[in-house]
Amino acid sequence: MLEIELKVRVPSLDPVRRRLVGHNARFFGRIHEHDVYYNAPHRDFGMTDEAVRVRYTNDHAVITYKGAKIKASALKAREELNTAVESGEVFEAILDRLGFTRTAEVNKWRENYQLGNTAISLDSVEELGTFVEIEVMAEGDDKVASDQIETISKEIGIQGEPILASYLELLLSKRSGVQS
Repeated sequence: MLEIELKVRVPSLDPVRRRLVGHNARFFGRIHEHDVYYNAPHRDFGMTDEAVRVRYTNDHAVITYKGAKIKASALKAREELNTAVESGEVFEAILDRLGFTRTAEVNKWRENYQLGNTAISLDSVEELGTFVEIEVMAEGDDKVASDQIETISKEIGIQGEPILASYLELLLSKRSGVQS
């Protein structure tokens, strides 16, 4: 499954929230996501553009593998595989025993909405600011998904340069003083 996504930095989430309500988007709540990212001992994910993370939300943990970004359009597309685990802490201990190293942690508050089959997230990310993500899961490099994201972004007034970097990349770049 491919995650096709538009991410844009916004000065405030309030106008976007109002537009979503005006378009009768379904609201699924606000959650805190604590993401712990790891690097592999056998290859550098920074070089291969992959990611492995343990995401903690409320009372559960999800393991995610993200493949290298596919440079097929102005949007970000990449393979994403997710699975829930009984204990994120135990899985982190397994990664540690296998030689994986903790890279960084990203904390954000996320409001989740749905408009049609499009997921929209309003994110407040510690150290980085506020962002809107519009995402569609697709079976392949789907132009229909990209067109759908473009339509939704116009409807809810999202403007600005698409950000292709992940929150992890943005955070590491900020901490190192390098612009991403």
